[in-house]
Amino acid sequence: MASQGRRPVGIEKIWAYSGQTALDMRDLARARGEEPNHPTDFLLMDKRTVNPCWEDPTTMAVNAARPMLSEEDLASIELLLVGTESGPDQAKPLSTFVQHFLGVNDNCRNFEIKHACYGATGALMMAAHWVASGAAGDAKALVIATDQSRTNFGERYEYLMGAAAVAMLVSDQPKVCELELETCSYWTKEVGDTFRPTSRAEAGNTDSSLYCYLEALDGTYAHFCRRNPEIDYLDYFKRHIYHVPFGGMSFRAHRALMKSQERRYKKAEIEASFKEKVEPGLRYTRQYAGLYGNSTFIGLLGHIDSGGVDAGDRLSLYAYGSGSQAEMYSARLGEHARDWVAQTKMQERLDARFPITVEQYEALETERTSSIDQATFSPKRDAVPGLWEQNYEGKGLLVLDGLDGYFRNYRWS
Repeated sequence: MASQGRRPVGIEKIWAYSGQTALDMRDLARARGEEPNHPTDFLLMDKRTVNPCWEDPTTMAVNAARPMLSEEDLASIELLLVGTESGPDQAKPLSTFVQHFLGVNDNCRNFEIKHACYGATGALMMAAHWVASGAAGDAKALVIATDQSRTNFGERYEYLMGAAAVAMLVSDQPKVCELELETCSYWTKEVGDTFRPTSRAEAGNTDSSLYCYLEALDGTYAHFCRRNPEIDYLDYFKRHIYHVPFGGMSFRAHRALMKSQERRYKKAEIEASFKEKVEPGLRYTRQYAGLYGNSTFIGLLGHIDSGGVDAGDRLSLYAYGSGSQAEMYSARLGEHARDWVAQTKMQERLDARFPITVEQYEALETERTSSIDQATFSPKRDAVPGLWEQNYEGKGLLVLDGLDGYFRNYRWS
């Protein structure tokens, strides 16, 4: 579906921050007295990124965007949106730090958008419509998804925790993918599935959250069909991307939509369709664990890097955020998608993460939790011997230097 009388708009550049540590999920399962293959085979999660105490959603956002932006890009950005549910301050948006440390043009709007795991997609849609309107001429938007989990030792949802950030340059030069805005469909309902009632807690009911996810998928898909009666969902799209609280949820989502079709699909057909059209997008999501609002965008990177898709191919994307809000839309791959994603060297950067033990993971999480709501805090550099020296020192990454009177001080490593 081509743009209808408007300028094309979409993602010109995209970059995901890999983080700098990796915890093997099988080791975590063993430590929790569970089958080692439970996270890998059922949840479809192999590793998890864990933030040391000198990283936070701000540092991840900057470290995701900085490698891809040229001086020309920085001068052209007039809208900077950060989708997050992990902001460290109740008033000051972390987007102010992002604008400062990236060196984005001062004549720029910047703010956070919060709606659980949907926030980043909401930011992308706001930016895309702003660019499409032409109101700011040739100006571009920078959209960043950044989140990290709370500490949840021993909880059944501990495997779903994690940290990640993705940056996207949105413009009328959609070299990675064009967003077909006319296809957008959405659905909302007030629910209390998961939420963060305090600066330390992550609350809710994981079982009800899965049902809310599927109910939202059903409502969004019904809206999609009403808005796009000419589109055959299973034939029109080369690949499908679903919000991934854990990889196994993408299978449940795809199965639900296939079962909603007029034709009755056999179990083997559903599994084959998932393997061909959905599973390639889990290539990188499996290596992060909990991704929050980043999941559909890291899924997009996985599909592009896994091959089998070419310029002009269309992918469906389904985003969901607890609370709740969902959206489904079409993205058409651009001419430079594969070349751009290949040069980001995603797998190489994931492989370069520092491996940590369960004990070191618990130590990092415990120290991070102890820093919450503190007026003064200095991160320890020696919690994991060798991590700072190997993955940070001299690498030019933004890190949290400490808190002084609640003010967050950052510097380059």
